[in-house]
Order: sequence, then structure tokens, then C-alpha cells
Amino acid sequence: MKLKIKSALVLGTLLTGTVVMAQTKAPEPDYTLSYNVGAISDYRFRGIAQTTFNPALQAGLDFAHKSGLYLGAWGSSIKWIKDYVGATEGSLELDLYGGYKGEISKDLGFDVGVIAYQYPGNTAAKVAGFANANTTEVYGALSYGVLTAKYSYSTSNFIANSNSSGSAYVEVAATFDLGDGYTLTPHVGHQTIPNQSVSGDYTDYALTLAKDFGNGLSATLAAIGTNAGDAFYKVGSYDNLGKSTLAVGLKYSF
Repeated sequence: MKLKIKSALVLGTLLTGTVVMAQTKAPEPDYTLSYNVGAISDYRFRGIAQTTFNPALQAGLDFAHKSGLYLGAWGSSIKWIKDYVGATEGSLELDLYGGYKGEISKDLGFDVGVIAYQYPGNTAAKVAGFANANTTEVYGALSYGVLTAKYSYSTSNFIANSNSSGSAYVEVAATFDLGDGYTLTPHVGHQTIPNQSVSGDYTDYALTLAKDFGNGLSATLAAIGTNAGDAFYKVGSYDNLGKSTLAVGLKYSF
């Protein structure tokens, strides 16, 4: 009888401890605010070189609410506005974005939002045949398991191209967890730019290996290529901005 009573007391103590632990578990925060800084050997946007094959410094911040609402800002050094367009000013890209993401059903997620690619002080519009480089896009994405498909549509002129509102980019990517902090991400996308005298449409593809070292530090190695045509993406002594590359990146998030 004493053994039974003792066992019951022990069991009751364990159950009580479990309840107390459950009650004292930290609640989910209403929002998170995170920051990141990094560098990359060859900054590419949809496969196209943004720093004329040179390294770039980058930084960003992100606000995420538990409801699914998010806002963010991200910046990078660039060179294409001066080198490719021939403008006198435009050495910074600043992306401002916001949206909402959530789940439609188990394993099926969605993400909708708007992003403004800003190039403060750029003088691209002063160069004959070009427009202000500032660009606004709306986007929508669906994700299922490891797969993500996304569609982006410009509501303004696209990246300094005149009369290019309605440019679109469709992309598909998958992220595979290889274990030990490694992930592998294959990606393919197709960009269309309407109303250009020479076609700027192209397809890009990439294979990115990422390593999470922990404590906010991560690195990437990406093989990137496109079928971008010389007539649109090669200017003067500069090589085709869509030529194949191997880009190495390092980022610290906190």
C-alpha cells in the first residue's frame, strides 16, 4: 500500500511539473525584427550582373508579425547604372518591400506583396533612350513542400528601360535540406520586357549550395547562367551582363 501511495505521489509530482512547465513556456512574440549584413563576389539580379562582375556589400532589416504581415528594407552597392546605362549617378540599390504570407492548407503556403527597387539619385532618365531606374513590382507566390513558384509584375518602367511597364518574371525554385546545415537550391526563371526595339527577354538558371554555420553566420556558393542576348546585355567594352558566373557570398544575421 505504501509503495502504491509513493508511486502515485511521484506520478502526481511529475504531472504537476509538466503542467507548470507548459504554463511557463514563453509565448510566441507578436513580432520579430532581424538584421543582416554581407558581401558577395558577383551580385546578380535574376542572373544579370549588377556590379559589372565585381563584389558588392549588402545589408538589410526585416520586420515580421505573427499574423503573417511583413516589411523590410535591403540595400546593395551596384555599378550597372553608370557602366551599362552611362549615367553619372546611381551607385546604390535600396529595396523596400512589404506583404502578407500564410497557409492555404497543410504544406501549401502563399506570399503576396509589393517591392520598390529604388536607386537614390540615379540619373538614368537623362541618358537618351532610358528611363528612371526606380521600379515597382507586385508579386505572388505559392509554395508546396520544397517547391516555390513566384510571379512578379512591374507597375512602372522596369530597371531604366523606357516604356517597359508590364515587364514580368516567373520563377520556380526548390530547397533541399542536405543535413548538417547544408541546403541545395536549384532555380529557373524567365524575364520578359515589352516594347523594346531589341528583345531583352531571357531565361536564367542557378544552383546554390548554402551552409549555415550557426550563430547567424551563413555562406553560399552559386553557379549562375542565362541565355541573355548580346544585343541587349552587352555594351561597349563590357562583357554580356548575363554571362555565366560562380558567385560566393557570406552573410551574418542577427
